[in-house]
Amino acid sequence: MFLTELFGFFSMSALITWGFLMAFFFNVFVYMLGHKRQTTLIFSSLCMLVSYSTSDYFFTWLSIYETTYLDWVIYDLVTIFALISCFLVIKKSSPSFIYLMAGLLLNMLLAFSMYLDVNVFKNQEQWFLWGAYSFIVFSSDLLMVVALIVDRDFLGLHKLKNKLCGLFKSTKPQPTT
Repeated sequence: MFLTELFGFFSMSALITWGFLMAFFFNVFVYMLGHKRQTTLIFSSLCMLVSYSTSDYFFTWLSIYETTYLDWVIYDLVTIFALISCFLVIKKSSPSFIYLMAGLLLNMLLAFSMYLDVNVFKNQEQWFLWGAYSFIVFSSDLLMVVALIVDRDFLGLHKLKNKLCGLFKSTKPQPTT
């Protein structure tokens, strides 16, 4: 909760939403120039913009009921399904796709753990999870914005994914002669 106390809820969520808006505008601009027309960058950035705009504190502030961490889990899950369905329809991807999936899964798992801690176990005292939650979620959101703009494997997630897939591939036994 250190980042939340330092910046406040509205400015952090507004910054991330603004970042996804700028990523969407940038990808539309690049598409109009004729570069990267074969990827899902526009749809991915639009999906992230819509998801983060609708779950933003400004919109939840106007809501009838109090937003819980479970609501953010549901938002992330719906966003993951929307991105996967976009990928399945277009059948093309970009390097940012794995960053979006990893970031959303991480945010979803952390929000679910916060929901369990606060709403199920009724913990009211701050501890390590609360500070880690705010820092990791904010960092992963920023990394997703950067991934949509630069569209490169800047952290090596694709290399890691390929190595992990290579470890779990079944190898055919070599015939002995």
